[in-house]
Amino acid sequence: MSKPAHRFSRTCLLLLALFVQTAPLPAALPAAVDGQPLPTLAPMLARTTPAVVNIAAIGHVEVARNPLLMEPLFQHFFNLPSQPRQRQTQSLGSGVIVDADKGYILTNNHVVEQADKISVTLRDGRQFNARLLGTDKASDIAVIQIPAENLTALPLADSDVLRVGDFVVAIGNPFGLGQTVTSGIVSALGRTDLGIEGYEDFIQTDASINPGNSGGALVNLRGELVGINTAILAPGGGNVGIGFAIPINMAASIMQQLVEHGEVERGQLGITAQDLSPELAKAFGIDRNSGTVISRIEPGSPADRSGLKVGDVILEIDGKPVRSSGEVRNRVGLLRVGTKVNMTLWRDGRTFRQSVVIEPVRLEQIAGEKLHYQLDGATFSNLPENLRTGNDPGGVLVSAVEPGSAAWRASLRKGDIIRSANRVALRDLDDFKRAVKGRRKLLINVQRGDGAMFILLQ
Repeated sequence: MSKPAHRFSRTCLLLLALFVQTAPLPAALPAAVDGQPLPTLAPMLARTTPAVVNIAAIGHVEVARNPLLMEPLFQHFFNLPSQPRQRQTQSLGSGVIVDADKGYILTNNHVVEQADKISVTLRDGRQFNARLLGTDKASDIAVIQIPAENLTALPLADSDVLRVGDFVVAIGNPFGLGQTVTSGIVSALGRTDLGIEGYEDFIQTDASINPGNSGGALVNLRGELVGINTAILAPGGGNVGIGFAIPINMAASIMQQLVEHGEVERGQLGITAQDLSPELAKAFGIDRNSGTVISRIEPGSPADRSGLKVGDVILEIDGKPVRSSGEVRNRVGLLRVGTKVNMTLWRDGRTFRQSVVIEPVRLEQIAGEKLHYQLDGATFSNLPENLRTGNDPGGVLVSAVEPGSAAWRASLRKGDIIRSANRVALRDLDDFKRAVKGRRKLLINVQRGDGAMFILLQ
């Protein structure tokens, strides 16, 4: 190598060394700001996520069939294959371990409803077949149990002290992706009349909740369970920042009944109530802008026998203020038959206290053959409170169907809700009687689970 070339190479190496030494290094993230460590939810999540499980439920539902297609001669003439009587269903969701010793898991009813097999996968990968202890469709709560050891359970918070603006974290299994964590705040409390469930007192949050999150945990920043994620408002099919969770106080009360009795036995006071609007408050002469006023009392009911009257304003139930008619319905709906309810009421310018004992719901029933010959074998009743949702106008419940009867062949099944007959919307049995009286043909609209269909009887 020539001397000029050699000097040039040495010069380049020197410049490169200077560049390497003087080039700025990437800035490292600070371990603290103003002497305080950076905030993180990781330690809390390390304690809580093992308590949230994935649930897979497999079941079968009966397929509604056209009665004409069930006739053997019709099938033979048109060479039609036999129609399946059932189809398999599968749902994915989440659950929360609330008792590590007994293996109790809280989830949503719609996650495990009509399931023949319930499989639970833990955070550590273990899988177990679960036993269904009880479900409550009206509140969308279910309790299952797994025979597992070394479980982690979430401590329960007091959801009554939750405030709008509190930070919350949603943990679940959205879209079957695996355990996912999202965060947000409490956007609103006491959401009712959404038409999602029969008994509604939802926590609204903007923490992302998506399909598969149902039954998962909504926790506060201490890692305490404040709610069970249940539903979202999703006009476009995805999360838009409006999710709903069942308050844990409500869910825990229902869980206790399901564990002890296998079901929730709801009773009645025998009243119909409506929200106390400013206009009604002025008309009644009460200085109050929230509450509920009794608009109807069922004759012979506990409320009637205790001396309550139409126009009484309910101020408190068991010492807790009442803000709406939805609150009255929820609180009474969580109490078992035989429980004494202590109420504070307002009447004619004075307040007074009255105790009322909750009694079983007595439903008026009528045999189908008394309505129409095509309804023979079915029994109908007014729609009970626990099957109404939000501002539900009502309907007629198919409370029993005899297999092989005319009503059975017409595809009516126990639990169906008839919403209309001959295009007349139904509120109760009286409407049903008027709609079918003297008609040869019946066109009824039936709700079955989350689906609906028309059935023509002729």
